Amino acid sequence: MAANLVQAGHDVHAFDLSAEALAKAEEKGCATFSSVREAVAGADAVVSMLPNGTIVESVFETDVIGHAPPDALLLDCSTIDVDTARKVAADAAGAGYEMVDAPVSGGIAAANGGTLTFMVGGTDTAFARAEPILSAMGKAVIHAGASGAGQAAKICNNMLLGASMIATCETFAMAEKLGLDLQTFYDISSKASGQNWSMTSYCPVPGVGPHSPADNDYQGGFATALMLKDLKLAMEAARSVGADVPMGQKAAALYEAFDKDGQGGADFSAIIKSLR
Repeated sequence: MAANLVQAGHDVHAFDLSAEALAKAEEKGCATFSSVREAVAGADAVVSMLPNGTIVESVFETDVIGHAPPDALLLDCSTIDVDTARKVAADAAGAGYEMVDAPVSGGIAAANGGTLTFMVGGTDTAFARAEPILSAMGKAVIHAGASGAGQAAKICNNMLLGASMIATCETFAMAEKLGLDLQTFYDISSKASGQNWSMTSYCPVPGVGPHSPADNDYQGGFATALMLKDLKLAMEAARSVGADVPMGQKAAALYEAFDKDGQGGADFSAIIKSLR
């Protein structure tokens, strides 16, 4: 994402706890810094991508708000809970900043290719400022609504993705046991009513469909632990509004079991191993 901002002509200041990530950012033309505060000093916009809501709240309250220029736009591209996204945005607004929550969909390949989808929560004016920055990193930038709406959209999207991947995996596993050639089954189902993104863009079977993490021994892509994190966020959100999500609950339980089996680092499509 940082490399694509550089390619679009932005002067990018980078910080990460990972020395390897910083080295890659420098190779792609970013100036690197040893702290968040140093990186955000003088910035027109601050883009963050962090593991969870607790860290997002801590980083913004400790190192961004009051340290970035007061007219800087704040964009958090993490996937976190809706309540924390709204709280951080309110804290930022209280200090005079405009902020959007802008989680992403598309995975590592889309991040590298600049073809991510951004679902954005915030005011109309903040979205208008954020859109050209996000467009340098994505193919679609969609205003989902007020603060927190981007996170709500991401959580719902990934619950659907998790459940549909499991359905796709169990279908291929059953087709295999019934004696169907899996490429032939793909050729049929990808053009029939069973077609879905998990099948045709991210097939969990090696050598079938477009190149996917399955062709790299399920390495890279979107880790099982991250899918489980998103499904847990979805379950928390469902409970908070009284939504009935039986398929989401089952998907969360299956991914939790797969994670506990030591597969947290494998791509989430690797769950086909437990369904075969």
